[in-house]
Amino acid sequence: MVAGPASSDLANNIAKRLGAQLTVAQLRIFSDGESKIKLDKVGKNCIIVQSTYQPTDTHLIQLMMMAKKCTDDGVEDICAVIPYLGYARQDRVFLEGEVVSIALVAKLFETVGIKHIVTVDIHSQLAMSYFASIQNVSSIPLLADHAYKMKLREPVAVSPDVGGTNRAKEFARHLKIDMVALKKSRDRVSGEVTIDEKLNTDISRRDVILIDDIISSGGSIIKAAEVLHKKGIGKIYAMCAHALLIGDAAQKIKSAGVQDIISTNSVPGEYAKVEISPAIVAALKSRY
Repeated sequence: MVAGPASSDLANNIAKRLGAQLTVAQLRIFSDGESKIKLDKVGKNCIIVQSTYQPTDTHLIQLMMMAKKCTDDGVEDICAVIPYLGYARQDRVFLEGEVVSIALVAKLFETVGIKHIVTVDIHSQLAMSYFASIQNVSSIPLLADHAYKMKLREPVAVSPDVGGTNRAKEFARHLKIDMVALKKSRDRVSGEVTIDEKLNTDISRRDVILIDDIISSGGSIIKAAEVLHKKGIGKIYAMCAHALLIGDAAQKIKSAGVQDIISTNSVPGEYAKVEISPAIVAALKSRY
């Protein structure tokens, strides 16, 4: 197993659970921002662990460098564990002239010899369709286990948009609680988010868990929190698989009245409070 520069701690946790030998990729960053990877030879089969959060392009090219080195060394089977798979949200043409970036990423992975991918809560089934062999691991059971230990008051799971309804339903099912999906719309040009304030469920005085796959700028979470607070709720928490939290997003989210942000460690950071390696290891064991 190879630990990529973006996911060294997670790779170590996965290797321990698998009982696998771990090789750490050596990284050098030049003054112009270019990466240089040095990697010792591995066996006939190789698992590379590298999440592609920001800077996405840098972590992506590092992953491909590691895979190419394994291919050049005669590795027959390369599996890439990419907990956060960058560009998965660019899975279709929204505006004329756009590139379907995740389709390009899939072709690049194939070119450098990656045979199989394990990812966590990929943004859409459409994004998955561009890959020949991919496993999508759900973080929902682990997030729900964490939420159960929080001892919330009559909790309700809330999806910040209709598109995340199935995710919120699964989360609610694990906890045996109610679920609400907000109706969100986003301007494709300006990016401005609006949410319908009409709800079919009374959530007053109840604690709320906003559940999403990715929290990036925090715009959707902030808008949702503003609407929910008008309903007289109790405490509100944001949970997600991938906490990108660009810039001062975390501060803005908390300023909107969110008690805490809780994510898996697919992206390392202050809010990576849920260990995702058990789910990844289960997926790997089903293949090897």
